[in-house]
Amino acid sequence: MSLDYPFIYENSIKLMVSLMLGAVIGAEREYKGRNVGFRTIILITLGSTLFTILSSIIGEGNDPSRVASNIITGVGFLGAGAIFRDGMSVKGVTTASVIWISAAIGMACGIGQYEFAVLVTLTVLVVLLGFAGVQKFIDKYNKEMVYKITIPNDPEIKKELERSIPTFNLKFDWVRQSKADYDLILNYEIRGPESSHDAFIDFLANSKHIKNFEV
Repeated sequence: MSLDYPFIYENSIKLMVSLMLGAVIGAEREYKGRNVGFRTIILITLGSTLFTILSSIIGEGNDPSRVASNIITGVGFLGAGAIFRDGMSVKGVTTASVIWISAAIGMACGIGQYEFAVLVTLTVLVVLLGFAGVQKFIDKYNKEMVYKITIPNDPEIKKELERSIPTFNLKFDWVRQSKADYDLILNYEIRGPESSHDAFIDFLANSKHIKNFEV
């Protein structure tokens, strides 16, 4: 059996470009200490590139998009695994989005659209690195946090707590309330400047009526 050297050469380039672009995005995730890092992103881009190449071979004479379209489904499971709940907050959504777009970059390499894949990779880096400052600026003046506050089962204490929140230049939405023994567990979504959140957290830490709280 003779080797198809032009085929091997062409697809090796696709895989090498995919590896390098995945490494660039993976390095950013690794640097920030995210749960999906350097090697994982590389494997995602390489896998997407390989499946795209195989789809063109398997689907020759038919519809190659059938195999390629299933890449999105598989990547969706990986992305879901990166999302987790930390107390009252949900984390990992950005990492899941990076997994999703890394697969798309790998698919672009698989069809030989190198310039487009590089352009998207650079755009992703601008969003992840350059827009972090924009996010911090927004959070400085309007940050939303979820508070879980435990108080004695006393309606007056609850009213006093809710009256105190606006005095810190904060707005809140009541999420839910539950009872445990003689305590009330209150969950609020609170929005406002970062400095106001800091002041409110100090208030909760020093209040004699607050038994426990999580942010």
